Amino acid sequence: MPTFNVPQMTCGHCASTVTTAIKTVDANASVDIDLAQRQVTVESSSDTAALAAVLEEAGYPNELA
Repeated sequence: MPTFNVPQMTCGHCASTVTTAIKTVDANASVDIDLAQRQVTVESSSDTAALAAVLEEAGYPNELA
């Protein structure tokens, strides 16, 4: 279960955009957003690199926590 630090994720709209982006890679992914820590934890069978790439494409640079 990868956890990504997403420093530019600051509001509910950002969280929604991040969740939608991840679900384009894996519609069954479980996405846990922590806005206070600006972290996203994903439970998915998809490749971690693919998840990181889709976040980047959505405008949210990230790194693994």
